Amino acid sequence: MTLLLRFTLNLFFLFLAFIFGIYFYITHHPIVDFSLLERYSATQPTLLLDDQGNEWGRFTIDRREPIQLAQMPPHLINAFLAAEDRAFFNHSGISLKGIVRSTLVNLYHRRKVQGASTITQQLVRLLFFDSHKTFTRKVKEQLLALIVEQQFTKEQILQAYLNHVYFGCGIYGVEAASQRFWGKKTAELTVAQAAMLAGIVRSPGNYCPLIVPASAQKRRNLILYLMTSTGVLDDATFVQARAEPLMLKPPEKQLAPHLKETIRIMLEQELGKDLLYTGGLTIQTTINKAAQQQAERSFYEQCSHLKKEIAPELDGALISIDTQSGEVKALVGGYEYATSKWNRALQARRQMGSVFKPLIYATAIDKGSSFANTEIDEPFELTFGGQLWAPKNYYGDFYGKMTLAQALAQSCNIIAIKTLLHVGIDSVIELAKKCHVQGPFYEYPSLALGCIDTTLKEVVGMFNIFANDGVYVEPHFIRFVKDAWGKKIYKLVPAKERILSSHTAGQVTKALSIGMGRARKRGTQPWIESDSIGKTGTTNDSRTCWFAGATPHLTTALYIGCDDNRSMGEDIFPVRTAFPIWLAYNRGIPIVRTKFTYEPSLQEVTVHGSTGKPCSSRVAEAVTILVG
Repeated sequence: MTLLLRFTLNLFFLFLAFIFGIYFYITHHPIVDFSLLERYSATQPTLLLDDQGNEWGRFTIDRREPIQLAQMPPHLINAFLAAEDRAFFNHSGISLKGIVRSTLVNLYHRRKVQGASTITQQLVRLLFFDSHKTFTRKVKEQLLALIVEQQFTKEQILQAYLNHVYFGCGIYGVEAASQRFWGKKTAELTVAQAAMLAGIVRSPGNYCPLIVPASAQKRRNLILYLMTSTGVLDDATFVQARAEPLMLKPPEKQLAPHLKETIRIMLEQELGKDLLYTGGLTIQTTINKAAQQQAERSFYEQCSHLKKEIAPELDGALISIDTQSGEVKALVGGYEYATSKWNRALQARRQMGSVFKPLIYATAIDKGSSFANTEIDEPFELTFGGQLWAPKNYYGDFYGKMTLAQALAQSCNIIAIKTLLHVGIDSVIELAKKCHVQGPFYEYPSLALGCIDTTLKEVVGMFNIFANDGVYVEPHFIRFVKDAWGKKIYKLVPAKERILSSHTAGQVTKALSIGMGRARKRGTQPWIESDSIGKTGTTNDSRTCWFAGATPHLTTALYIGCDDNRSMGEDIFPVRTAFPIWLAYNRGIPIVRTKFTYEPSLQEVTVHGSTGKPCSSRVAEAVTILVG
């Protein structure tokens, strides 16, 4: 079939479809409310509230700020006409010349490379249709464009279009775009800025300057050239405008951007886009604004330092929850949201390392052991999977006989492995699953070293069991959602379950305070004025550095590592990477509860860290534990 014949047939079928569409639409379709051209939707944004009832964010897909056509500078109107519809004031809603031209171009390239939509058609599409492209929709769009042109003046159509057109990033209308991109009114736009706005609408995802500034600038220069070629811009102004820098307004810093995006995706699926963005909902979150700001500050300052000292690619995440309720009070999903929207706090899965060890000792205590019991840290070999395994401690040294309390405080690998084998790998896995650690688990002795992938949310939920008297509460960040009339339309009921007895949880909690007490004595920075427990974790080759710590008020876990899981180098430890963030964060927030409470039947005793025998607290190796 020749190109000319194909072109003729295309025009013939398009004409038939158009005639049929007119007949079908008039006889079957209800009358459209064209008053949309004269008014603007009174949509209400969805507000996000913190735990004190203060707004900290909002969801809205409609940032439209309508203005009159007379308030728009002539060069803005000329830029849009040059870019989108040069014959706007001469056609009746559709451009037959444009249809013929685009059909020829598309036939030549054997694919769609050029459209033929007029500004009127684009307005109809914005007001009455979704983005789903069908032949039937195209016919209806052309018909409606003809009707709109009969009922409204060109000025009314152009004004409505410029107030509705989409610029990406949830921004509709030239006034909202001008305010967002440059912090100025539309009337104050330069020729270059007007050309940039006109260039964006063809493909906001590809030309929005907030996302792709280089492409946006290149597109702007093309529009400037088109304005010159149509005679609305002289050569001198063209040269000057083409050399103008973008001068974009810096984006406003958001609070908890990674969490906000997670909430958006979650509720968009649960409630739908229309309701979420325009329904005037109130989302009652659990975030504490002061805690969130302190978490972001502490994380950013330490991470900035580590990026310079260790690796520019280094990143991480932090979650802090209320120990009793499980409500997330602060969440940092990464170093910089602008460069990566990936929420590492909820999505990244990394090996757990020694943060897993408290579960091993909790299993042992639950089976009748005591932290005063001793085991020997010594060279150790065993065979599993047909291979010989000779594990070592992190520094390669062995320290001989010590109590389980001392072994946990020093994160001794050998004694953790021996304890795991003594209580049974399956028993420890069973406890981990009860703590909502997802796994998968492998029944290998290396489980004692935390060779299991997990998320930060799972870690903070597991570690919180010890701060919360053995009770697991699901970490969560939404309490409920209310509609515009105050009715609750969504409510989260977090899981809550006793995992360990108060007797067992209390003994592990006390043992976890030993290392924190030593860090307090050795540290040069001010400490927090409350009880605290904590556990470090390091994976092979220092790929991930963990710290999980708790006060009676907050349990906070965080990790530092590269997204590609590369090694951060030798001698990279949590005490100089992750732990400083935890300490700085907890020092900067108000203390609500200062003392852990323990089962009354438990008795506090001081024993020698090596022998387990009672001793004076003044002995260098003394450790204080609970027994009962």
